[in-house]
Amino acid sequence: MTRLVLTALIAVTLTGCGQGDAEGGAAPAVARPAPTAAEKALLLAALPAPWNQADLENGRRVFARCRSCHTVTEGGPNMTGPNLYGVFGRPAGSEPKFNYSAAVKNAGFSWDAEHLDHWLQNPRTFLQGTKMSFAGLPDATDRRDVIAYLKVETGYTPPAG
Repeated sequence: MTRLVLTALIAVTLTGCGQGDAEGGAAPAVARPAPTAAEKALLLAALPAPWNQADLENGRRVFARCRSCHTVTEGGPNMTGPNLYGVFGRPAGSEPKFNYSAAVKNAGFSWDAEHLDHWLQNPRTFLQGTKMSFAGLPDATDRRDVIAYLKVETGYTPPAG
């Protein structure tokens, strides 16, 4: 049932995507509105375990440590760290207009929850040579909650099925 509701929610949200104007030209790019609390709850429930059991409020609080370097909004600026909107599925080191370390540019993986979990545990040991100075999040529950928070806040769409 949750997947059905989530699929309907995504379909409604994306209805206007790709629609041209009356002349057949491209419609102007418009940032999607932030998800409502109900939409966030549906998206959280649709995540695989253990992320579907996360505490989004704790994830938001823990992510506060990251906000001095990262934004999460669609079209948000890169700061000391890259904007994280759309991070899931994106190849490491590929956010446009961000100057990554060679270690991240050459990492050879795309961001998923498992890679992000290892990265957040200790960025410097996970990928030696990174410029990221953050010491990491040693608590597994905090990492789970941040990852779920990021999935809900950064435009992640769970695979259909």
